[in-house]
Amino acid sequence: MPEGEKRVAVIDVGTNSTRLLVADVASGRVSPLERRSTVTRLGRGVDLSGHLASEAIEDVCEAIGGYVGILEELGAEAVDVIATSAVRDADNGGAFVAELRERFALSPRVLDGSEEARLTYLGATSESLPSEPTLVVDIGGGSTELVVGSGSEISFHDSLQAGVVRHSERYIAGDPPAASELEELAADIRGLIESSVGAGIEARAGIAVAGTPTSLAAVELGLEPYDPSRVHGHTLALPSIQRMLSQLASVPLAERVEIPGLHPDRAPTIVAGVVILVEVMRAFGLEEITVSEHDILYGTAIAAANHH
Repeated sequence: MPEGEKRVAVIDVGTNSTRLLVADVASGRVSPLERRSTVTRLGRGVDLSGHLASEAIEDVCEAIGGYVGILEELGAEAVDVIATSAVRDADNGGAFVAELRERFALSPRVLDGSEEARLTYLGATSESLPSEPTLVVDIGGGSTELVVGSGSEISFHDSLQAGVVRHSERYIAGDPPAASELEELAADIRGLIESSVGAGIEARAGIAVAGTPTSLAAVELGLEPYDPSRVHGHTLALPSIQRMLSQLASVPLAERVEIPGLHPDRAPTIVAGVVILVEVMRAFGLEEITVSEHDILYGTAIAAANHH
């Protein structure tokens, strides 16, 4: 291994999926060796019940059990486990963290919003630092992170209580969704963005990370199977996103799962995700957005390599 290179593993326990990145990191550059994602829907029902369901916890533990085997095989020097919105919001989040510690000897960190923003921005801008104010949007299962920065400085960040699982559960009952349901969902998102961003926060460019934009890129490119190297750096234009939203929202789930490029596990929540993306782009006046595979996993890997 070259001088100064560290092999690190990051497990991200999200609201919708549990993910793994094993990578070699040298001077802020991430070279992935293995990347896995399992839709575990840890956040199912959290919005209503306030706690993590035992089956959901079991699904996450099963995914992590598999990941632990992979990272042992690849010999990661440092393992960082991060948990976000669902675990933050749930009253039994602490018990869940304790269970991971007991079962796998892993110590998860439940990130607060500002740490999540910092790591997301660090990952999204790791290839090249933006020279003008740039919005990084990370649409998660339970929350949506908005970060605006220029160079390595973050000028604004907020976490909206808006996510693909949370908002699908809240607003979408019809299959396919009714126009009125989508209008209410969009109005809620607009209100959340307005009360968060207000006036005066500007972005001249945008980067979108997580399953919603990567799925849209794969659908637009008709990728079967998914190809991260083609998705990464793909530009999505707002009119095209709106066309895909109509296509995705006009068919029942049974047909949506058949759309080329869309992973069947994403089909139940993609519509809410696209509505969130459209509203965020409109609020910031962005006509297009760049899709990135370099998200909080990358940012956390860089931070872990510097830290250890």
